[in-house]
Amino acid sequence: MFKSRSAAFALAALAVAGPLHAQSETVRLGLQPWLGYGPLFVAEEKGFFDANGVDVDLTMFNWDQDMTAALASGNLDVIATATNGIIANVNQGVDQKGFLIMDVAFEADAILVGEDIGSIADLAGKSVAFETGATSDLLMNYALKEADMSVEDIDHVPMGASEAGLAMIAGRVDAAVTYEPYISAALSQGAGYKVLYTAAEKPGLISDMLSATSGWIDANPDNVQGLIAAWDDAITFIRENPEEGGQIIATAVGSPMEEFQPAFEGVRLYDVAENLDALSGDFQATVQEIGEIMQQTNPGEITQIPAAEDFIVMEHLEAVASR
Repeated sequence: MFKSRSAAFALAALAVAGPLHAQSETVRLGLQPWLGYGPLFVAEEKGFFDANGVDVDLTMFNWDQDMTAALASGNLDVIATATNGIIANVNQGVDQKGFLIMDVAFEADAILVGEDIGSIADLAGKSVAFETGATSDLLMNYALKEADMSVEDIDHVPMGASEAGLAMIAGRVDAAVTYEPYISAALSQGAGYKVLYTAAEKPGLISDMLSATSGWIDANPDNVQGLIAAWDDAITFIRENPEEGGQIIATAVGSPMEEFQPAFEGVRLYDVAENLDALSGDFQATVQEIGEIMQQTNPGEITQIPAAEDFIVMEHLEAVASR
């Protein structure tokens, strides 16, 4: 399975009223094997979920729309998703709230090109593969905006991140927008290709959160706090045991260690203390910037930029921090 991190748009079954939720015995958590979700794999492998009193079933997905549909139908309780996806859903009246910042991507999300392309401006008229509504879409639109261009100036080829880089290497498109481990995997298979632009150009542009419906969060405070505490334990383990922690994540996402190590440096993970610090100030500015870019590129779909406090539940982070 592969990671798409795409924004989920109209999910009627998750609309504001939402169904009632009973206390869950097993937390069914949907995710894709993205490096930034690595602590979840570590928490499973090292028993941190059990140690924090939460039974978790991790389920992998190829496409985010399938994952969010599973959340809408009640087949999932929690999903790991991009912040821009939650913003999009809020604009569609969807009941989805984040309760933990997982990661922020830097060099781990990128635009890949051949040797004949030296700037974003050179992409004019070229075919570029990336997934519509995904974090790759957000990165591409931001890069184009900075170059005084728009998506109308390129030939957009809709394609998932796991396929985009390989399509470029195969010569089916001129450029691709993807993320690790697919960046390293694609570049390792073809000479003459390079990284043109990364999310490091706009720190905070691409981030991910654990999220659920407000109904499920309200009905499952112990499970929410157990997930947060297990995540925090996993990050501590990764930082104290980088080789073992890295190997667990590399195996989970299907990346060779020689590709994983440099790729993982392009991702910043957030523990509980860092969550509280970010959510007390900097993250709201990030949400505003992400929302503004989404408004400019999808003015008909993004009519409001929600305040962070409107779609982020803080009380469980604070409860875990106070233990």
